[in-house]
Amino acid sequence: MTAFVGVADMVAWIGRHGAERIMAEMADTIEEDFRRWESFHKSPRVADHTPFGVIELMPISDPDLYAFKYVNGHPFNPGRGYQTVTAFGVLADVHNGYPVFLAEMTVLTALRTAATSAMVARTLARSDSQVMAMIGAGSQAEFQALAFRAVLGIRTLRVFDVDEAASAKLVRNLAPHGFEIAVCASASEAAAGADVITTCTADKAVAQVLTDADVAPGVHINTIGGDCPGKTELDPRILERGPVFVEYTPQTRVEGEIQNVAPDFPVTEFWRVLTGTAPGRTSPEQITIFDSVGFAIEDFSALRHLRASIAGTDLGREIDLVAAPDDPKDLFGFTTVPVPVA
Repeated sequence: MTAFVGVADMVAWIGRHGAERIMAEMADTIEEDFRRWESFHKSPRVADHTPFGVIELMPISDPDLYAFKYVNGHPFNPGRGYQTVTAFGVLADVHNGYPVFLAEMTVLTALRTAATSAMVARTLARSDSQVMAMIGAGSQAEFQALAFRAVLGIRTLRVFDVDEAASAKLVRNLAPHGFEIAVCASASEAAAGADVITTCTADKAVAQVLTDADVAPGVHINTIGGDCPGKTELDPRILERGPVFVEYTPQTRVEGEIQNVAPDFPVTEFWRVLTGTAPGRTSPEQITIFDSVGFAIEDFSALRHLRASIAGTDLGREIDLVAAPDDPKDLFGFTTVPVPVA
């Protein structure tokens, strides 16, 4: 039998523990896996791009567990009543190939993306950071705010979205949580005075939602908007102003902000900072940039964190996803209905 966590159980899990606590704990799990980066078998995601969006498979494994996530990115979906991103994921036992854990990942991906951002920022952002600019107030925005408060203590948000209704939604959702929120008229206004700038937009376009003039010394930039070939958010000149940190270089070269610069543009894989083989932030005035595209190790971490968290509880159930004949060599016999004897 395969353990399964569906949408209702995912929502119940968050209700019991709170999204903020979950993301703080998940950030620790993700960091643990980044620190053992070299033990994973890694590859870029497999993407099928269409005029409507993209559907992707994101595989990864360590010596004991294999994981993959199915995820889509369809930026025009909200106008048709659908979500931009949906997902599900699987953990399988490397030793026999059996799937052991299946979960919805539309909500879980939102949690893991924000947890990853905060995990990186607690190393790269200034330790006295208090204000975050949020450029893009879609489905990921509230998760980012809560994760950054849990991990960095961020309590002041400066928000801009071209869709005023999205900004109003964010205020409605986060004001009860005690944030100080300023809705701004432009990305430049939002970035003014920010210690951390998060860009989280969905349009699949080579855009510059953040310009070079918007970025002050000492800022940490967290770029997370639905990345793919041909989609960016930063003025390329920003990348020249500070070290750029990435998850998995071969994937980021194709999908990240660095697709707009030379193929040999220098970047640092973040796991090297955690293991002490590369420097992170070196001064309070330095600009640091996390060119995040989302990598499968984060999904692996999120799935194993969820699996451990619900173990022994009433959340989740078992499903018969894998056929189990008494004789492993007789699958046909397993499927055959006995013929009645006359």
